[in-house]
Amino acid sequence: VMNASELRGKKPSELEETLLELRKEQFNLRMQRGTGQLARPSEMNRVRKDIARVKTIINEMKAGEAS
Repeated sequence: VMNASELRGKKPSELEETLLELRKEQFNLRMQRGTGQLARPSEMNRVRKDIARVKTIINEMKAGEAS
């Protein structure tokens, strides 16, 4: 689980890369769920929340540049 302060220390390009990795992980978990191989359903929630966290930080950075 990532925390927000950890993410705020990253560059925007690193955040985009992290977001891409999380989306790939989310896709893989969705495929596992579809085939009935998902061992820990809580992983879906963790990844979804991490994606939201990364997107929030990205949007905060964009808002900071605008003002």
